[in-house]
Amino acid sequence: MEQPNLKIGEKLKKIRMIQHLTLEEAAAVTGVSKPMLGQIERSQSVPTVTTLWKIATGLKVPLSSFLEESQAEYMVAEREEGKVILGEGGRMRAYPMFTYDPVRSVETFYIELDQGCCHRSDGHTGGVEEHVFVFQGVLQMLLGERPVVVRERQAIRFRADIPHTYQNLSDSECRIYNTIFYPEVTFRGCT
Repeated sequence: MEQPNLKIGEKLKKIRMIQHLTLEEAAAVTGVSKPMLGQIERSQSVPTVTTLWKIATGLKVPLSSFLEESQAEYMVAEREEGKVILGEGGRMRAYPMFTYDPVRSVETFYIELDQGCCHRSDGHTGGVEEHVFVFQGVLQMLLGERPVVVRERQAIRFRADIPHTYQNLSDSECRIYNTIFYPEVTFRGCT
């Protein structure tokens, strides 16, 4: 199996080329340094989930477009260890279940948060909406400044263009599905 970091680097360079951006210009729009972007493109560095989110947000592409594969008429997805995106020192693991689909403008992740894990996400571009379904544990979302507790077998839908935080309040692992809906015009021609 090909290493996911190799695909991330290839995808990053492809997206940057499609958008006619130099490494310096990409660094300016993403907030990620030019040397770090170069290392990622050359597969010399594996980005954290926070860095990957910054890159995706700055380039206005879905996070999963870095792991996207060709789409079939239908697909049964399962968590794949080789396609994990790590955050918070490995205490958060995000597995792309359905990578960005340009027809539906949506992507879905299965996410595991270790006990006490807290992950902050910068706001996405305008019009982006997230649906989070908790199937194990208790999750506290901080939406801007507003805390909202979501328990097992509950779900939350929110505008994701504000900073938002996922925090596991459980005594054990918290498991969620996160579906992100993008406005159609945001990514047209960018993936």
